Amino acid sequence: QVQLVESGGGLVQAGGSLRLSCAASGRTSNYYVMAWFRQAPGKEREFVAAIRWTGVRTYYADSVKGRFTISRDSAKNTLYLQMNSLKPEDTAVYYCAASLNYYSDNPTNYDYWGQGTQVTVSS
Repeated sequence: QVQLVESGGGLVQAGGSLRLSCAASGRTSNYYVMAWFRQAPGKEREFVAAIRWTGVRTYYADSVKGRFTISRDSAKNTLYLQMNSLKPEDTAVYYCAASLNYYSDNPTNYDYWGQGTQVTVSS
């Protein structure tokens, strides 16, 4: 059974940093891409970043390019999101997701989801 568990969220001041982690269990060898999405109150879930589970190809939303870095440790089955220069508009619940098929910035293309971790950036 596949399970994704996020951690690392919290409250931080604008300009600060946080590192999110997503521990994956189950048949992770079937993963093709893992990604981070976020959802703010009253808004749709939006793509943040993605990474091929094997290889080094990464993808970023324009709003986080240059500030966020996605990475993964395949040996530990863990996905990371390093978030620097945080802004109040980054406040959201952040979700880890895995796709068995291909990269997409559309959340409907992802097969597995974590429960989310809250990130709050104060001004």
